[in-house]
Amino acid sequence: MSRVVSMLAPWRRAVRALRIWRAVVVLLAFLWWDGQAWTYAGGPTPERREQRQQQRARWLTRELLELGSAFIKLGQLLSARPDVLPAGWVAELADLQDKVPAFPFDQAQALLEEELGARCAEIIDLDVEPLGAASLAQVHRASLRSGRQVVLKIQRPGLESVFRLDLEVMQQVAAVLQRHPQWGRGRDWVAIAQECRRVLLRELDFRLEAQHAARFRQQFLDESRIRVPGVIWELSTRRVLCLDYLPGIKINDRSALIQAGIDPGEVAEIGAASYLQQLVRYGFFHADPHPGNLAVAADGALIYYDFGMMGQLSERLRRRLGAMVRAAASRDAAALVEEMQAAGVIAGDVDVGPVRRLVRLMLRDALTPPFSANVIDKLSGDLYELVYGQPFRLPVEMIFVMRALSTFEGVGRSLDPGFSLVGIAKPYLLPLMTSSGSGSNDLFNELGRQVGALSSRAVGIPRRLDESLERLEQGDLQLQIRMGESDRQFRRMVTAQHSIGQSVLLGGLAVAAALMGASARPLWALLPLGAAVPVGMGWLKLQVKLRKDARLESLSSTQH
Repeated sequence: MSRVVSMLAPWRRAVRALRIWRAVVVLLAFLWWDGQAWTYAGGPTPERREQRQQQRARWLTRELLELGSAFIKLGQLLSARPDVLPAGWVAELADLQDKVPAFPFDQAQALLEEELGARCAEIIDLDVEPLGAASLAQVHRASLRSGRQVVLKIQRPGLESVFRLDLEVMQQVAAVLQRHPQWGRGRDWVAIAQECRRVLLRELDFRLEAQHAARFRQQFLDESRIRVPGVIWELSTRRVLCLDYLPGIKINDRSALIQAGIDPGEVAEIGAASYLQQLVRYGFFHADPHPGNLAVAADGALIYYDFGMMGQLSERLRRRLGAMVRAAASRDAAALVEEMQAAGVIAGDVDVGPVRRLVRLMLRDALTPPFSANVIDKLSGDLYELVYGQPFRLPVEMIFVMRALSTFEGVGRSLDPGFSLVGIAKPYLLPLMTSSGSGSNDLFNELGRQVGALSSRAVGIPRRLDESLERLEQGDLQLQIRMGESDRQFRRMVTAQHSIGQSVLLGGLAVAAALMGASARPLWALLPLGAAVPVGMGWLKLQVKLRKDARLESLSSTQH
């Protein structure tokens, strides 16, 4: 029997690889089709394009769910890359929840015995029906001999071998995309695939999740209104995670909370305050706060579940965030753009004029009182639109921050329609506005740095004046005037002219091919058809360039 299974294994791998490649080819065909203006009945209006994009994003979500565990996690990781995918796709993938059927109870028992050995004797009561099932594992409630109530997160059998095959095919797909002259431009698909491989393989090791849970619990040990389950280390391994059982009411079940005598508005404030503590004070935060991972205890305390996806802000990024908050609070778009460049959010060699203008508009719209209830959601949406196809490279940590805050903002509004995350955030952001949040001397250090920069510039003024006067005397001084809007319009006009010229040329070649095809020597029609191929490729590239320019201009007009 084992020999038959080993003989069938290569065939199963081949079938699995073909299934993945079929989905990739269909997706690329959809993207090509959507890029053609003639495929839209009545013309490609922004509304029709957005509707088509939503359809494709939903199709991709369904495909990832059907492909299974690795691709569900891949979709969740891609939802943190708005510089790679359009904003509509990012929003759809961010809601990707891996609810899959549970595997049989006897397989769960067999894996427990394999992983724990004699330690299984500590478990005296294991529920047959799981509390929940996902793509990586399912959770069973149990009792220990000591009377302690726990939950056991048990990994799906044979998951690692399937993961490795899927990740291998992902690497192949990334290599193909990278070699394409259009899709590979400006994006390192191979590096993205390698990063996904590293993250996904780490998520298979439940010992890392146990460390995350323990660290997260340590942050809130003195907070009576926050509950984090403790780890039972002696019953936790690479494929089994044992945590304390903390029952609660699902956080978005508003009616159940009211029946239990719990104020939903107070729960929203507790959650918002705990999130701001995670970001500002600790730099280690829960990156997936959807309602399935949050509950409310009988006394109104907030309970966190599932620590597989956590975010961490480096000390350097936290300092930069403090500087960004100060710049945003003072509405200084130039300083904010400068800090974003220093943090690596914006490429250092790009024209920051259009970027500064868009940032100024975002600050005016998002940070002008009275604040809208969904200010974080709106700000993250503007940011996602801004970074797609542009010289922005948002750090993954910042994307997780924005997504976590916007997700919790939605949870807060479901609990209390008047919930405002910005209002609750004010006391937590004040330390960042006055310092970087890491010490009382930071404000003086910052002032000293600015005075030093100002003095160095002042010292250099006489030398620069002398050089400018010398060039003026020699007739070498040139005055360059750059008008960002006019410059962009001029480039679009030139591109449009080239497109029109190539369209006329294509039409002429088509007429020539038709005339030659109807003549006594129809094979001569191949000559104009062959000449039309490179002209057509150039025309397609111009159309892509025109669409990119139109997307940036439409973003600017909507901000106005």
